[in-house]
Amino acid sequence: MAKPFALPRLPFLTDPMIAVLLAATALALVLPATGEARGIAGLVSNIGIFVLFLVNGMRIRRSEIARGLTNWRYFGPLMLFVFGGMALTGLGFASLAEHMLPPLVALGFIYLGCLPSTVQSATSYTSLANGNVALAVVGAALINIAGVFVSAPLFAALGGSAAGEIGSEAIIRIGLILILPFVVGQAVQDRVIDRVAKHRSRIAWLDRAVIGIAVYVAFSGAVEQGLATMFAPGDWAVLAGLVLAMLALALGAAWGVSAVMGLPRSDRIAFLFAGSQKSVAIGAPLAAILFPPSSAGFVIAPLLLYHLAQLVLAAPLALRLARNV
Repeated sequence: MAKPFALPRLPFLTDPMIAVLLAATALALVLPATGEARGIAGLVSNIGIFVLFLVNGMRIRRSEIARGLTNWRYFGPLMLFVFGGMALTGLGFASLAEHMLPPLVALGFIYLGCLPSTVQSATSYTSLANGNVALAVVGAALINIAGVFVSAPLFAALGGSAAGEIGSEAIIRIGLILILPFVVGQAVQDRVIDRVAKHRSRIAWLDRAVIGIAVYVAFSGAVEQGLATMFAPGDWAVLAGLVLAMLALALGAAWGVSAVMGLPRSDRIAFLFAGSQKSVAIGAPLAAILFPPSSAGFVIAPLLLYHLAQLVLAAPLALRLARNV
């Protein structure tokens, strides 16, 4: 008797992050935080970001970081791809977008290119594609740690006058809200890492909640500045087309670079997902620190669409790679 046909299980269909991003954006469109409410929401967002990076410092093992630093033949090119090749790609797409989209949205492509890759989804899709999961975990962790220090100055350098100057106030806020809690988490890691590991599912929801709040605050400012009138339906179509083109280019380039490096197939799969994906977990909190609420929603628009697109496309791509082993 023939077995009934069953559709393959695609992780993005049940990924709660998609629902969180869509809900935060929709809530900002319908009920934006304005006036005193926006100040309170911003304070809650900053507190959540501090706690999130404290927990990240607790859960990323120092031994993994040390092990990754010794494998420079893999992680050196990966870092250059993420913070060099992708940043320049974002600069190129920003040049295209500035002729068709509002200036702040075009600037968002540079911001997108300067961000690190994801940790959780890059690892999940590497596993689904039968890639080197250990390499993916360490690689994504190292890139995210580097991103805390690299993304903001890199964005300032490539964005030029359009990005404005990252003044001492922004640097202090990055240090206090992102770097300080991570360093503290690393310092106390030995005493708490086992307890943190037991609450992995709750921590995942902490990630989503903090990202959702940051996105809500950012888009509330954009709505208050007239997002609906400044951004026509045709603009959304142009933005989506540019984002999909950038993602396709990133995937093709990552796969090609890993081939030139002569990596085995399992390592190439890890390079593919760690190199091409971008992290809203770093991007949304960092945007809340770098940009005023009136600008942040416009700047992170390409990031949100890119993040959703990478989740949708990564699942069938990973399944195809797994079948072709």
